[in-house]
Amino acid sequence: MQTASKKVINGWAMYDWANSVYNLVITSTIFPAYFESITGDGNDATTSDTVHFLGRDFVNTALYNYALAFAMLIVAIISPLLSSIADYKGNKKSFLNFFLTIGSISCAALYFFTNSATLYIGIACMIIACIGFWASLVYYNSYLPEIAAPEDRDRVSAKGFTYGYIGSVILQVICFVLVFFPGIVGGSDEKGHTTTIQFRVGFLLVGVWWWGFGQFSLSRLPRPAAAGTGDLKHHILSKGYRELQKVWNQLKHLRLLKRFLLAFFFYNMGVQTVMLAATLYGKSELQIPVNNLIIAILIIQLIAIPGAYVISWLSKMIGNMKALMSCVAVWIFVCIMGYMLPRGGIYEFYILATLVGFVMGGIQSLSRSTYSKLMPETKDTASFFSFYDVTEKISIVIGMFSFGFINELTGSQRDSVLALMVFFIIGLLLLLYTRMAEDKA
Repeated sequence: MQTASKKVINGWAMYDWANSVYNLVITSTIFPAYFESITGDGNDATTSDTVHFLGRDFVNTALYNYALAFAMLIVAIISPLLSSIADYKGNKKSFLNFFLTIGSISCAALYFFTNSATLYIGIACMIIACIGFWASLVYYNSYLPEIAAPEDRDRVSAKGFTYGYIGSVILQVICFVLVFFPGIVGGSDEKGHTTTIQFRVGFLLVGVWWWGFGQFSLSRLPRPAAAGTGDLKHHILSKGYRELQKVWNQLKHLRLLKRFLLAFFFYNMGVQTVMLAATLYGKSELQIPVNNLIIAILIIQLIAIPGAYVISWLSKMIGNMKALMSCVAVWIFVCIMGYMLPRGGIYEFYILATLVGFVMGGIQSLSRSTYSKLMPETKDTASFFSFYDVTEKISIVIGMFSFGFINELTGSQRDSVLALMVFFIIGLLLLLYTRMAEDKA
């Protein structure tokens, strides 16, 4: 096959530009810190604050982790069915549009999460936004093998992540200005006066940005060919599961792909949990000021841009598996350093952010392109990527739940970091196992 035109490739990459603002502002920087402040008691001397939700008292940071884990579980359950139907009917653009729309609306609705009395609004919106973001990625990722030839997939995948980093940083800087100068949006920065409008306007901007640029991306993407024939009107559920069963039957005979998915399951458990929990860890456990947290996340985003291309280049030099193993080894060191960081160690936190940024984009981009290379030639790309997506989401569910549960059990998020290190070690060993099978193939 030939790689699609520049117009299509850039249009595809623009969806990363559109949705990455959710990943940065809502899951990585402003919203986690905002959530911790809104649900906390305002006493920085204590590292664990509790909140009442659904008839039970939770550690507020653990509740945040549980809510995201629940959202990921929903995505893991629905994406195989929806993606197989999308493949069968050739309408994954419609599914992509649906999920980006509900996700962006939910981000904008976080504007109404003003205090602990509106906690239910905050939790509901963050869950729906999370579902919209991750479910839309099933269809976005599945376009990669349709628009890029195998030899171009590492480069095109890295381009998507790079667009995402640039776009998200632009909006993050705008939100950063609002945080420091709340008077711009009618807030007050007078000493002793608490204001939240600057944060909530940021959430509103995320929704507008995501939906607007998402529509531009959709206008450039081709309509996929339908993989199935016949009428789905009366048998839509059974047809969808039969399509999924077809993919599973193929996976059973793809030894390398199965081994890679198992390795990905474990190391991704660590990668995504670090990314989702880092801000809460920095604020509540390490007591890093919010402004410094935002700077650290900006460092991560800026370093991630060259990092994605360096790791893409490294994969060409030594191969995908060895490059991934190198990235996972760095992640293990990140966990050790994160566990040992002193409370209030701002500059040490910046160094850690630099390391995370360098391997964060590269390992995600390379994992996606490696999977696409190991896939067989097929029209059922969305169904194949739903397996990738389910693997990713279940690993996040376990990672986030483990992080929150260990936090509640021990009273410290540092112990949760150690659990993540174990996940990375298992992933590294399984990558080595996959590499050995690759050499024999």
